[in-house]
Amino acid sequence: MIRDVPKSERPRERMLQEGPSSLTNQELVALILGSGTRDESVLSLSGRVIRHFDGLRLLKDASIKEFQDIHGIGDAKAVQLKAAIELGRRIHKFPTEERYAIRSPEDVANFVMDDMRHLMQEHFVCLYLNTKNQVIYKQTVFIGSLNASIVHPREVFKEAFRYSAASIVCLHNHPSGDAAPSREDIDVTKRLVECGSVLGIEILDHVIIGDQQFVSLKEKGYV
Repeated sequence: MIRDVPKSERPRERMLQEGPSSLTNQELVALILGSGTRDESVLSLSGRVIRHFDGLRLLKDASIKEFQDIHGIGDAKAVQLKAAIELGRRIHKFPTEERYAIRSPEDVANFVMDDMRHLMQEHFVCLYLNTKNQVIYKQTVFIGSLNASIVHPREVFKEAFRYSAASIVCLHNHPSGDAAPSREDIDVTKRLVECGSVLGIEILDHVIIGDQQFVSLKEKGYV
């Protein structure tokens, strides 16, 4: 039974700790079912469901009646399975919104200027891009005065791996409104560029945002 499985190896706990991609198809179906029967664990039941439909290929088109024909699957579990499949189908068909593309420092500035120009503290932000230079994720990595020891590459590149980013644009604001780079800005940039070179994730630019002005450290020759 599921209670006999070590807690760290149970599907729910593994998803919380490692994310959904770490789970097998059987474990994902088990999470949808929620529970097994008096004589069978939910993992065993989910395994039978997948085998009954010869894997996901036939499972995606199964009807509620076909689910109910499986021993241990009643009305509630059949409806849960069908609802999950239908939701996945609708998400798959949902049109993908056009993502914002970064082609120049001006594109970076236009993307964040209104949000960052009046901030009272420095915010170090990363834009994670796909192979088409489109923004797939935006993350504030650090808030406070910038220096190379505080803005750690680990925090910058962690999200890049999580979202399979091809490259990163870094940026931060100067509350003074003056976008001129400091020595610390340059040091942070060089450190991140070096790390990106080792990891194979390019730092495309580091843009400093002032009040209706910006400076590209790539254009300055530091990237």
